[in-house]
Amino acid sequence: MDRRRFISVSGSAAGAAALTGCGPSASNGGDAGAKTEMKPMRMHVGTQRGPTNPEMLQYFKRHGLNHICGYPPRPPADRGYWLDEEVAQTREVCEKHGIELEVVALPFLSSSHIDREKRGAIMMADSPERDRDIDHIHKMIIACSKAGVPILKYNMSLLGVLRTERTPGRGGSTYSTWDLSKAKPDPPLTRAGRIKDEQAWERITYFLDRVIPVAAEYKVHMACHPHDPGVPPEGYQGIVRVLGTPEGLFKFVSIQDSPYHGLNLCLGTTAEMLHNPDEEIHDVIRHLGTRRKIFNIHFRNIRGGRDDFQEVWPDEGDMNMVNVARTLWEVDYPHMVMPDHVPRHEDDPYGRQGFAFAYGHIIGILQSLQTMG
Repeated sequence: MDRRRFISVSGSAAGAAALTGCGPSASNGGDAGAKTEMKPMRMHVGTQRGPTNPEMLQYFKRHGLNHICGYPPRPPADRGYWLDEEVAQTREVCEKHGIELEVVALPFLSSSHIDREKRGAIMMADSPERDRDIDHIHKMIIACSKAGVPILKYNMSLLGVLRTERTPGRGGSTYSTWDLSKAKPDPPLTRAGRIKDEQAWERITYFLDRVIPVAAEYKVHMACHPHDPGVPPEGYQGIVRVLGTPEGLFKFVSIQDSPYHGLNLCLGTTAEMLHNPDEEIHDVIRHLGTRRKIFNIHFRNIRGGRDDFQEVWPDEGDMNMVNVARTLWEVDYPHMVMPDHVPRHEDDPYGRQGFAFAYGHIIGILQSLQTMG
């Protein structure tokens, strides 16, 4: 990212942090010996693994999880949205296992590529279909409100998750990898054609102007995931990814002045936007966290940075995740901290071993921070 622009926006974040008593600590760039008075820790380990059924809920509970992002039954194509009772029943099955349904993921507006997406009207600006889809989102917001589910998460992506060939990792595992220099130099356009930043912002604003007021009315937080990964300013496959830089995320959260409009902040994806993630991630968290714009955290690590990275095990990446968690605590982040995109291994085809390791890693960090104060 452009360092002068970053310093400008992060300077305002530092001012906000000073007003809230959430300044930097010695552990991540503050003055040596500086001591920040910490509020009681409200963040907690969570997950977004599915399906939301008794087997998986028992698995979560065994590994110390009491909060999840869950998945109501996928609505049939001729309906397109959840019924009130489907969300309520999903919450009830969670509660039977002692687990809180804190977030649900929309059944469309996912991270899939537009050429594989059946319901892409919102990001394609196809009318009247996008207004129909927005109306379905209104219905699902109301269903969540009635069921007492406080957060909905979603994506506003056309390219999905871009990656090049997987690379080898420890213990025979493999890492999801993006190396722009090894990506196709001139990939074919998607069915969306060429999308410049002005068009992308128009489509995002159209959506937010029609969805966030309804979310605010029903007191449901809308958490958008950043673009994974960011691409060069001229775009990739003809598409500029406006939510692929910190400046883009800061602009996004400013479009609607509402406490119900914010981010599912993936720390791995955010690190992928930076040239020096271990240092720069803290100012991004402070800028968004002091403004109460973070509703869910994907707590994953990378090795590398902008345009060239691997998604590694959380304890071996370039970011010090203890320091990252402390910064989340400093800004009084109150929601779930969940793993995402763990490395793969042939002995672990469903990822349960990898995610169990990640749950324990997060729990250990949170407990150690509370012990140290």
